[in-house]
Amino acid sequence: MSTPTTSDAPATSAPASARSSRRTRRKKKEKVKPTFQENVRFWIKAILVILVLRAFIFEPYRIPSESMEDTLLVGDFLIVSKLHYGARTPNTIGVPFTRMYLPGVELPQTRLPGFSEPDRGDVVVFNYPARQDVERGPISADVPIERRAPYIKRIVAVPGDTLALVDKTLILNRVEVPLGETLKQRWVAFSETRERPTARQLEELGLLFQGESMIPDGTRAFTFDGTPGGARALEARPGIARVEPWVLPDSLAFGTTPQLADPRALDLIYAPALDWNPHQYGPLLIPGEGMTIAVNEETMAVYREVIEQYEDVTVEALAGGAYRFNGVERETYTFTQDYFFVMGDNRDNSVDSRWWGLVPESHLVGKAVFTFLSFDGWVPPIPRLGRFFRPIP
Repeated sequence: MSTPTTSDAPATSAPASARSSRRTRRKKKEKVKPTFQENVRFWIKAILVILVLRAFIFEPYRIPSESMEDTLLVGDFLIVSKLHYGARTPNTIGVPFTRMYLPGVELPQTRLPGFSEPDRGDVVVFNYPARQDVERGPISADVPIERRAPYIKRIVAVPGDTLALVDKTLILNRVEVPLGETLKQRWVAFSETRERPTARQLEELGLLFQGESMIPDGTRAFTFDGTPGGARALEARPGIARVEPWVLPDSLAFGTTPQLADPRALDLIYAPALDWNPHQYGPLLIPGEGMTIAVNEETMAVYREVIEQYEDVTVEALAGGAYRFNGVERETYTFTQDYFFVMGDNRDNSVDSRWWGLVPESHLVGKAVFTFLSFDGWVPPIPRLGRFFRPIP
């Protein structure tokens, strides 16, 4: 009798534990579709997380204008940290991810503790404070703070600082502050002859031509916007006699001349009698919480609008230079919050505190910390990869 081969051997059944293991693996591979209720719960949780992050941690913003060039460009998307200065609790009830909110319902707003104080040089986002918006016109006093348009500028003066602009140069606490290398302003150049560089040649230096005029001696003057480095590069070119800042004279004051009688000069926070303009300004002491000032015609010309609009106090002028605050005559006034003076990095293309006054601490949203995306203005937009995840100087 021959010995049976392996193929002739009788088949044996697998152990019960092995069969159970295979069935378990098959069940694991099967996809279980979530129920409708589970989907709803997931999206509710996701939306709540996003709302908490936006309200208390950080929020994305997009740069819409040229007022912060060359630090920030149109099309930059940036992250604004609300942790730095402390997040504000909501003071309205709104529809998430829309501008709609329940009018007439305003909750008390407080600021949570932060880990830093607003400081000079910080690039900040804030809710537009003044009664006159450049783009949107007059703003009703009933509009809650957090529903006002967001603006972005750089803090140049903090409470206790004394600020002035002399021939366009920023003077802070009697010390001249030079224009930063990434900041822009308008300049005027004088040619040695009747010729000047073309607009394209200026563009190659990073300069934007604005206009020109002929000087009685036969030479040509022309204005352009650019950084200090660009201005120096132009001055070094053959045929350029000199380059200097373009400056408004003292004779031009806010709202009193056609040159400055535009929407930005309406309802200014400072009295026209001060004879200030964006290049000849101050000196102005920046008020802060607990700071006390004497009450007289001189101080009220500067601070009355601040006190009425942001301190919720009615100021009434009396005969002889006296003033009543909420019906009580007073010789001094003590501020209840901090204020900040902000300017755009593109100095002559920015509507900022020089035009509409101080930013109250209550209007600060947060500190801009970095750009995470950037696209130019073309259609379709072209990514500027070098500006992705770039810290804001």
